[in-house]
Amino acid sequence: MADMTTTDLNYMRRALELAKRGVGHVSPNPMVGAVIVKDDRIIGEGWHEHIGGLHAERNAFKNCTEDCTGATIYVTLEPCCHWGRTPPCTEAILEHKIGRVVVACLDPNPLVAGKGLQILREAGIACVSGVLEEECHALNEVFFHYITTKTPYVVMKYAMTLDGRIAAYTGDSKWITGETARQHAHQTRRQLSAIMVGIGTVLADDPMLNCRIESGVDPIRLVCDSNLRTPLNSQLVRTARDIPTWIFCANADIQRKAALEEAGVQVIPLPDESGTHVDLRAVMDYLGGEQVDSVLLEGGGTLNGEALRLGLVHKVQAYISPKLIGGADAHGPVGGAGIAKMADALTLEHITLTRLGEDLLIEGRIRKD
Repeated sequence: MADMTTTDLNYMRRALELAKRGVGHVSPNPMVGAVIVKDDRIIGEGWHEHIGGLHAERNAFKNCTEDCTGATIYVTLEPCCHWGRTPPCTEAILEHKIGRVVVACLDPNPLVAGKGLQILREAGIACVSGVLEEECHALNEVFFHYITTKTPYVVMKYAMTLDGRIAAYTGDSKWITGETARQHAHQTRRQLSAIMVGIGTVLADDPMLNCRIESGVDPIRLVCDSNLRTPLNSQLVRTARDIPTWIFCANADIQRKAALEEAGVQVIPLPDESGTHVDLRAVMDYLGGEQVDSVLLEGGGTLNGEALRLGLVHKVQAYISPKLIGGADAHGPVGGAGIAKMADALTLEHITLTRLGEDLLIEGRIRKD
């Protein structure tokens, strides 16, 4: 890594702002922004706008207002050097006679992984890396996980009262949190590729599981339903032709499966060794193979407990409402057998605390020891 300047930081911040505009539209690709600077003036900028479209660098060149010879290009991720859906961005940088390249993160994709900068350096272009690296890595934490593991990045999200309940003893849960917190949750739905619930949530709430914000992209809707009990008149089934809806099961009753598929649902049998329950680990492997890079768990305690038991959760979003409802039979956000000793408890790190109206959001990544 070469020395960086305050100017480098400022232009990289702009590139980072541009990168964020691709949220929800580029999966499983990363969000990338690019800024071209000459004589301390921005002469071109762009971002990766949608999957299959031009990469950030090529969009910046397309939007450039003058000759780029000798200019500096700031990119949030190392320029690609291989053919994918689009040509290599290193070729575009060389063609436009850029004099200096500043990047935030090296690309973890084995097809790139430092080779992009190596090509540029060998061509005589000065290269700087590591400018706002942490910020850009955080923006693309889903991509960095998926490209190296080929399994989805899993976020477990739930809303609970101050005494740890996700619903009253009657099952009523509308609404635990206020409007501000619920809108924030839809922002997360927009950012991730898929949303998953268990059959219990489907039967109790008849959810729509769509993204209800302007310019929001609906995630793929996933249901873990071992015995195919999802009602044919549920919102999920009735809208399956409009929003992709996948049901994972263990026992695929032929007639029931046919009826769901006729309605537009994709039914995928993935039983565990017992043959009675969905194999959640196999589900994640399947999703990875289908280029689903991220999953938002919005189920109940059963699904959450199993995902945690299997070590599938990477991040937790806990919305906490200043309400007390009590009830010995009211459910909490995590079920299953649980742990026997506090020393074995899962621990969050990189924790943030956000005030959302009267509610609080605690976010953190599961510590992987």
